[in-house]
Amino acid sequence: MFPMLTEFINYGQQTIRAARYIGQGFMITLSHANRLPITIQYPYEKLITPERFRGRIHFEFDKCIACEVCVRVCPIDLPVVDWKLEIDIRKKQLLNYSIDFGVCIFCGNCVEYCPTNCLSMTEEYELSTYDRHELNYNQISLGRLPTSVIDDYTIRTISNSPQIKNG
Repeated sequence: MFPMLTEFINYGQQTIRAARYIGQGFMITLSHANRLPITIQYPYEKLITPERFRGRIHFEFDKCIACEVCVRVCPIDLPVVDWKLEIDIRKKQLLNYSIDFGVCIFCGNCVEYCPTNCLSMTEEYELSTYDRHELNYNQISLGRLPTSVIDDYTIRTISNSPQIKNG
């Protein structure tokens, strides 16, 4: 009789706990139902990206020593580094550098491990095109810095931080 009584007590406690979790989930759902939608008029209004945002990669051709560390640390061997060996000075000379952003996973390993800091991340997140071959950036297009969202006077910036209402 005693084991059956303890089982009923445990079952009752589990039922109360499950009902409490269901109630908490329902309250979260209801709290989201009261929010108004936020509509951003995209070309004219843009979000300010967080400080640690990883956007497009910027490349400085003059700093690169063609060490190919970026290729070795990339999980998908994405950067393409073309170089030739200058025999008279015994150094590599960089010819071409390209990254296909249609394949890139934006992990940032190439930027982190670059010994000469020739790679950096920008705040550009608008990598959309109708032809995926246009996403293959060479050293010239990687060298162009995008216009900052904050500096562009034609765009109204919207903060991405949560709004706190004083009630």
